[in-house]
Amino acid sequence: MKAKALIMDEKAIERAVFRIAHEIIEKNKGIENIVLVGIKTRGWPLSLRLAKKIEEIEGSKVPLFPLDITYYRDDVEKDDRAPMSVESFDYNIKDKTVV
Repeated sequence: MKAKALIMDEKAIERAVFRIAHEIIEKNKGIENIVLVGIKTRGWPLSLRLAKKIEEIEGSKVPLFPLDITYYRDDVEKDDRAPMSVESFDYNIKDKTVV
């Protein structure tokens, strides 16, 4: 399938991820108090890229979690799945900056 237009090539995406990672680090004065949360499905790959880049820059891993918002979407039919709760995370995000 041929794409209509190329918005960003691989190098442009890598530069954008690099820039965003640096901005996250700078605005939070380091990574000690941040947690990355990627919304499934398409936000998750971006959060993985950001976490990897932040680790390359800072030399430490950032807590990273997926978030499934399927239950809360208004464009799909509801089913018997339980809504996500705070207990879904095995990490205390109190006083953390969630990105």
